[in-house]
Amino acid sequence: MTSYLIFIAIGLFAGLLSGFFGIGGGIIIVPALIYLCGFTQLRAQGTSLAILLPPVGLLAFLEYYKKGNVDIKAGIIICLTVFIGAMLGGKVAQHVPAEILKKGFAVFMMLVSVKLLFSK
Repeated sequence: MTSYLIFIAIGLFAGLLSGFFGIGGGIIIVPALIYLCGFTQLRAQGTSLAILLPPVGLLAFLEYYKKGNVDIKAGIIICLTVFIGAMLGGKVAQHVPAEILKKGFAVFMMLVSVKLLFSK
């Protein structure tokens, strides 16, 4: 029962931040599954992808679309290329040691946070 409550908390927190900041599951869900639930890096990444498909992709989009904050052309183009990139990234990730993935993910998050911190 405890793991269900943790999953619910992770989902609510990630959903709120996804809708608010436009962030993906990697920033919230992946670390939470690793550190709170004991998932491996690959299992956390795969689960995150499965989680985010329906709720974020549809419900948050509709809220932004209603307010005129969606560029449909850009969305379609990026969607198609994300589809291809995600497939390729998923295939490559299966051949990279989990420790390297974890460290690479951490470096990526640090770079993004530093960029956000010091940009105008």
